Amino acid sequence: MAQLLLFYFLMGLLDVFRRPPISVNSKAVVTGAGSGIGRAFALELARRGGHVICADINAERVAETVAEIDRLSAGCAHAVTCDVSSRDEMEKLVFEAQEVFAGPPTLVINNAGVGIGGKPVGEIGMDDWKWALGINLWGVIYGCELFTPLLRAAGRGGIINVASAAGFAAGPSMASYNVSKAGVMSLSETLAAELSGTDINVTVLCPTVVKTNIFKDARLTGVEIGTSGLVDRLIELTGFSPERVAVSTLDAHDQGRLYVVPQFDAKVIWHFKRHFPVLHARVAGLLGRLLPTH
Repeated sequence: MAQLLLFYFLMGLLDVFRRPPISVNSKAVVTGAGSGIGRAFALELARRGGHVICADINAERVAETVAEIDRLSAGCAHAVTCDVSSRDEMEKLVFEAQEVFAGPPTLVINNAGVGIGGKPVGEIGMDDWKWALGINLWGVIYGCELFTPLLRAAGRGGIINVASAAGFAAGPSMASYNVSKAGVMSLSETLAAELSGTDINVTVLCPTVVKTNIFKDARLTGVEIGTSGLVDRLIELTGFSPERVAVSTLDAHDQGRLYVVPQFDAKVIWHFKRHFPVLHARVAGLLGRLLPTH
């Protein structure tokens, strides 16, 4: 039995190295491409010779991404304004992608997301729950539900979903964000199992702090995130540039990896939570109580 498992493992490994990289010369769709990690993904894919559909709810920002790709004279890009929390708009994105590519995409990156936190469970408004889950989780659900059949029909491709370290190690006063990212992780794991044995890769990205504007656009209440300089210090200590995250994630996806946990602190949290779950909850709670509040 062990020899049979080793045989299948080696054959799968050999298959990964035989296949041309999905991220090279791709026909890619990237949501949340107007800024941060999404923009970095779009630019890197263009550098790798790809044709990229850049989707974002902010028309001005996504136009800037496309203009930057044009200035690079690498690959080509197309801007689409899209609210990922709307199934209708995501269906339009799927239709436009097939029109632009004259067929299905080869790579879909469900990246669009928002930050939210500052209130404990019991004090979070339903509007905040719906906002966080609508963008962070339902946006990814729509992306997977609508694009996966196209990739299946094509017989090859890839899906990258952007989650967070909060998806596997929840901290206090971030319930709606934690739940949304845990859902993305679970969906990605399920999809990877369903697509195993095909030429469609699934990868889920789980970073901690990345040097983006997500905190500036976030709904943060009850905690003095900005005035305390906490986020700035975290970014300085552990934050990766979005460009570094995009490159490492695309490379990992080409290698057939499911999880990408880029930073050292994220890796420590990943292992600590699994070996000491109760202690992790207590430490996370203590750190939450030590945060400066209004």
